[in-house]
Amino acid sequence: MASQHQNGGRSPELRHDPVTNRWVIFSPVRAKRPTDFKSKNPQNPNPNPNNNSLCPFCIGNEHECAPEIFRVPPDLNDPNWKLRVIENLYPALSRNLECPCEEKQGMEFPGRVIGGFGFHDVVIENPIHSVQLSDMEPREIGEVFLAHKKRIQQIMSVQSIKYVQVFKNHGASAGASMSHSHSQILALPVIPSSVSARLEGMKEHFEKTGKCSLCEVRAKELLIDESSHFISIVPFAATFPFEIWIIPRVHSSHFHELDFEKMVDLGGLLKLMLRKISLQLNNPPFNFMIQTSPVQVKESESCYTHWFLQIVPQLSGVGGFEIGTGCYINPVLPEDAAKVMREVNLPMQD
Repeated sequence: MASQHQNGGRSPELRHDPVTNRWVIFSPVRAKRPTDFKSKNPQNPNPNPNNNSLCPFCIGNEHECAPEIFRVPPDLNDPNWKLRVIENLYPALSRNLECPCEEKQGMEFPGRVIGGFGFHDVVIENPIHSVQLSDMEPREIGEVFLAHKKRIQQIMSVQSIKYVQVFKNHGASAGASMSHSHSQILALPVIPSSVSARLEGMKEHFEKTGKCSLCEVRAKELLIDESSHFISIVPFAATFPFEIWIIPRVHSSHFHELDFEKMVDLGGLLKLMLRKISLQLNNPPFNFMIQTSPVQVKESESCYTHWFLQIVPQLSGVGGFEIGTGCYINPVLPEDAAKVMREVNLPMQD
């Protein structure tokens, strides 16, 4: 009863997000005050920040990595690189398979099988082990996004690739196997079901209203911060506590359509959000995902497909109900989470 009193006795409610096409249960009586909803196990991502001798991502240890795809600056004879894009040493998919999209019969189970063709790459975001993405300048983060864009455009030339996911895992419990700051790119020969559901949700909203569901997001109570080209919000039906979306102001289907000026602007807003999350939520592990559109988008689909960057602090586990139904329970109402984040007084860096 104490937590119910703290939350004003608000009743649970279900919200449907027209973007993700997902129902979420909001149960504020299950949580303490939003300001108390901090990471219980803060992760120090660099327990030995000065010991880079064992880290293959550190400058000077390039020979221990999987093959390099490209680096910035591009001069291979210059050891002072800013970032590197390499193949993943333990890839989820293989870039070397022949006939990558040939469908096979699924043994004795009524399923479909295709070869595990795809690309799995790593973007080493900084040569220095102790430097995290949130420590970098907006322009430097923009250069990381530029590397994502360049690699996506390279991969798009492979006809069988249908979807490219850029993501970052920060902290061991968020899935990071290396503490050195890096992000990953995984390119698939299929369109994942969550992406299909997102496109279907956006399409349904457009057919009902004639408007893009993300272009319409302007609710003040959900807004955290804004920059010249982007806004940051807690989504109306956030799946996870303190989930944040960074949304382009101008309608755009694909992340790789960004120019460098907008990438730097995005870098500044992402840096601000990561610093706010760290300060307000006790430096939790987190994931971010660039939720872009499939490689091939029909002209008729471009009016409602709108990319965004999703940040998910790892504050709560997933239970049997969520696994069984795909319907998540969030103990923090989005407008409460947005208010908590707005109250973190940090300046936007240029």
